[in-house]
Amino acid sequence: MNIHFIAIGGAAMHNLALALNHKGYQVTGSDDIIYEPSKSRLAAKGLLPKSFGWFSENIHSDLDAIILGMHAKPDNLELLRAQELGLKIYSYPEFLYEQSKHKTRVVIGGSHGKTTITSMILHVLNYQGIEVDYMVGAQLDGFDRMVHLTESNDFIVLEGDEYLSSPIDLRPKFHLYRPNIALLSGIAWDHINVFPTYENYVEQFQVFVDSIVKGGSITYNEEDGELKRIVEASENTIRKFPYQTPEYVVENGNTFLTTPDGAMPIEVFGKHNLNNLAGAKWICQQMGVDEEDFYEAIATFKGASKRMEKIAETGNSVAFKDFAHSPSKVSATTAAVKEQYPDRKLIACLELHTYSSFNAEFLKEYRNSLNAADEAIVFYLPESVAIKKLKEVTPDQIAEAFQRKDLQIFTDSASFKSFIETQEYQNTTLLLMSSGNYGGLNFDDVKGMFS
Repeated sequence: MNIHFIAIGGAAMHNLALALNHKGYQVTGSDDIIYEPSKSRLAAKGLLPKSFGWFSENIHSDLDAIILGMHAKPDNLELLRAQELGLKIYSYPEFLYEQSKHKTRVVIGGSHGKTTITSMILHVLNYQGIEVDYMVGAQLDGFDRMVHLTESNDFIVLEGDEYLSSPIDLRPKFHLYRPNIALLSGIAWDHINVFPTYENYVEQFQVFVDSIVKGGSITYNEEDGELKRIVEASENTIRKFPYQTPEYVVENGNTFLTTPDGAMPIEVFGKHNLNNLAGAKWICQQMGVDEEDFYEAIATFKGASKRMEKIAETGNSVAFKDFAHSPSKVSATTAAVKEQYPDRKLIACLELHTYSSFNAEFLKEYRNSLNAADEAIVFYLPESVAIKKLKEVTPDQIAEAFQRKDLQIFTDSASFKSFIETQEYQNTTLLLMSSGNYGGLNFDDVKGMFS
């Protein structure tokens, strides 16, 4: 097939382009800007656009399909030309469904934990030598790409994102996959720019459960009351498998999972990650991996990229960076780190970076989310609020939202960097939570502070 990507440079889009190139498709693409590592990875396979921008001449009748990314706008020149020619235009999830409609589709969804659970499943399958197609939202050790597609594999494992499919298809991505085997990890209001009310957000998960193929299954975290209600109320003729956090203990900074064969040390930690592990085990068992083989494999799982990534460690101090930014993730991550190192001072730093986190009403969702930290810091750049054309957010609003009197708030990168550089890190855990980089903080510099 001859495929053209409009907005090829995104994290998901460029991985799909690489996967189709690997599969033997003829792939071209365009974008107005492409950042690393997408730029180098596309260039290595000869897929980097010769010029940045949108050019209607890229679109011609010899193309079998267009894959449209969210970065493009509805009035994109190439999109308009494709529509004019009557070419088949797919969103990212639509195309993945087309590639997998004759396979058993395993879809992992939920407001939090879906990348980690998908990563755990793929790690176990890879460890056990079971080949599957996949799409996951993080780069994994032992995997060349975040997307892999074949004609031969029976299963495809898909991370099911609830965000929108494309500029001309405003359905959540996970509504389009029609899973045979599904998992939902929990529901915590996110993407306020798309789902302005909690009720509207919850409704998307109801639609997902009802989209599961009849005779299929839903594995769900029964500790989430809202999720439990939705699954149990669904009249879809599917099997329903609840799971919950397994028993575990923490000793001297190490987590031991309780198994039928006794306590087993594992690399990941925190109640939320143990809960994720329980969900992953259920899915792997439905894919033919027995419990003993699952435990053997999961013992070597070190985590997904950008999720609780250890960036530095000395004898009695450690630093982590984590992708956590939504309230539920911030709360779970902060509590997990404190549980793992209860006798060390925890300095937890959160960057407010997303559209939702700059909304005055949504800010209230962060109440008590940093309470497990001994020192709590919030960083944000007022210019980021302006760039997003949002109403100004003040430090007073943030302090009121978090409900913590000793909260420290930084609004410029130089002051925050100075704070990080001047701390005494003896018997301390540093936790850096952000989907950004604190206005340009070099994490290699942080490593140097712990050497």
